[in-house]
Amino acid sequence: MIRTLIADDHDILRAGLKHILHDSGDILVAGEASNGIEAIGNLRLAEWDALVLDLTMPGRNGIELIKQIKAEFPKLPILILSMHKEDIYAIRALKAGASGYLCKDNAETQLADAIRKVASGGLFINQAVSDKLTQEMLRGRGSMAPHNRLTDREHQIFLLIVQGLGVTEIGRQLSLSTKTVSTHKASILAKMNMTNTAELVRYAVQNHLIDEESIL
Repeated sequence: MIRTLIADDHDILRAGLKHILHDSGDILVAGEASNGIEAIGNLRLAEWDALVLDLTMPGRNGIELIKQIKAEFPKLPILILSMHKEDIYAIRALKAGASGYLCKDNAETQLADAIRKVASGGLFINQAVSDKLTQEMLRGRGSMAPHNRLTDREHQIFLLIVQGLGVTEIGRQLSLSTKTVSTHKASILAKMNMTNTAELVRYAVQNHLIDEESIL
């Protein structure tokens, strides 16, 4: 039996995931967590075969949380389950130590297989992410896409900016001061060689990092 911990801040979603896995026959949802602190607490209390982790729970940056968990539990397979499309966060999550990445839209049909894959030591990603990883290896750092020059925190803030959030709201969501967010924004613009938010939004749409409909 694959003992699995599910960490997501939405009660309804956790219930839905448990329902999806109920008839799997070989996967047991043996624990739940609604934030990163609870997840780490549960991981310390028992032995686990897999962790299903929401990337955007309140509090600590999801990528930072992956790194923290892998530092303490290096052998634990982590499957990221996110509302974000695979090509936005997947590569960063994998580099941080995740073993797989699944968009929530595909959970009903692919979740059980994804858990089995990572629990057995495999890597679960879709073809688009595989292709991007290959492209990165072939390109090398010299021709890195502008948004891939950002740190994990900058990348997180970049995505919130291009969705229309101001620095105050971003600071509130991420528990950062407005000054800190503004500093990150200035660094984002400099690294991407852009001068304003409109250019960032245009870049994000052109590179399919967000849909035009998601812009606030």
